[in-house]
Amino acid sequence: MTQDVEMKELPAPSNSVTSTTPSTLQHLKEIASLIESSAYAREVRRIVRAIRLTMILRRKLKATVLSGFLNYALNPGSEVHTRLSSYLPKEDEHDMEVDTATSATQTPAKHPLPELEIYCYLLVLIFLIDQKKYNEAKACSAASIARLKNLNRRTIDVLASRLYSYYSLSYELTGDLAEIRGNLLALHRIATLRHDELGQETLLNLLLRNYLHYNLYDQAEKLRSKAPRFEAHSNQQFCRYLFYLGKIRTIQLEYTDAKSPSCKLLEAPVSALGFRVQCNKWAVIVRLLLGEIPERTVFMQKGMEKALRPYFELTNAVRIGDLELFKSVAEKFSTTFSSDRTHNLIVRLRHNVIRTGLRNISISYSRISLADVAQKLRLDSANPIADAESIVAKAIRDGAIDATLDHANGWMVSKETGDIYSTNEPQFAFNSRIAFCLNMHNDAVRALRFPPNSHKEKESAEKRRERQQQEQELAKHIAEEDDDEF
Repeated sequence: MTQDVEMKELPAPSNSVTSTTPSTLQHLKEIASLIESSAYAREVRRIVRAIRLTMILRRKLKATVLSGFLNYALNPGSEVHTRLSSYLPKEDEHDMEVDTATSATQTPAKHPLPELEIYCYLLVLIFLIDQKKYNEAKACSAASIARLKNLNRRTIDVLASRLYSYYSLSYELTGDLAEIRGNLLALHRIATLRHDELGQETLLNLLLRNYLHYNLYDQAEKLRSKAPRFEAHSNQQFCRYLFYLGKIRTIQLEYTDAKSPSCKLLEAPVSALGFRVQCNKWAVIVRLLLGEIPERTVFMQKGMEKALRPYFELTNAVRIGDLELFKSVAEKFSTTFSSDRTHNLIVRLRHNVIRTGLRNISISYSRISLADVAQKLRLDSANPIADAESIVAKAIRDGAIDATLDHANGWMVSKETGDIYSTNEPQFAFNSRIAFCLNMHNDAVRALRFPPNSHKEKESAEKRRERQQQEQELAKHIAEEDDDEF
């Protein structure tokens, strides 16, 4: 009896394991039906919802699930089905039995929609990238892009934008990003001719990323300045565009213009933690180059403390104005700064560190010799006094410090500090804050969604009531005239 009980309990775990595969497959079939209904109704929002549901199931995708879904959505034996099935790894015999059992009851579509075909390409491509099969992903993405060039349907635009992103990602992961630059330019031209604005946004960001990956900042700026402008359709693509724009402006020494895109990147999605970390790194560098000190709360955001630790220590060195501490931090985290591609910008901060230390000296001392200035700034040049004199002269000319230079005696004489509230600095600070709040309000208003043609329907209903009222009054007046004649 005990053996019989044990024999009955043994197959139970296998049933629980196999039950997970049909559940994921069933979800994919529901997404396929959603795509079919959206294709027939020409409703793009349902396609967006289908992609969002697919991203939820991304970690559950397996080769057996995908093969079963391909049998359901495509004609077995067709060219597309054979090509996509060749990218998937071969299943075990047990998995094959599960797939045949689940797919035997399903009748495959005789004429699959182009939306379903592109969706199958997208599913297989996501699976290959997650399994780190980058060469197969390159082949799959190239085949999907060749198929997309022959399709011009507005319901495919959302799926095509995702395919463009994974197409570029697959080549970037293999180090062959330069090979597809010409193809991306051709796709951008096709999207422009087809008035595919979402595709234009995505392809423009991919081209900018392609140029910036190889440090081609001038070409990226030329492309960005000549690309068509229109209202953003995707918040994610708009945030990426602002990020690349800020990087271009920073490299071109336009720090003030680079600051405004970095401030707008506060609208980045909360779930995109890695993107927000990169945005915060570049925003910190831009503010330091402008002579500002970021708040401590910037470095204490949830999930970013470890990633922003090198930039926190760098900010502390710039705030103090200690050149030795700045050099030690730059050497300590040199690998991190090189991987983030901010090492060249950090080299520019040396002048800001010296200027900050000089400002602290001018506030602390009413008169100090240039030799002491060179000693406090820790200048390690051949002639530190001459270097200190040139640094002080340049800071006075730029307005960084309010002092005079006594060349005969070798002194720096600081002037008395006045009341900052008697200047226009508070007004400028309030103006920048008010402008930021107004821009955020305008963006929130633009993001509101309303039912289509709601105002027209309301106006037509009012006109209909007025027309009916006029008809009733006219009928009543005619009836009264008939009564009088009678």
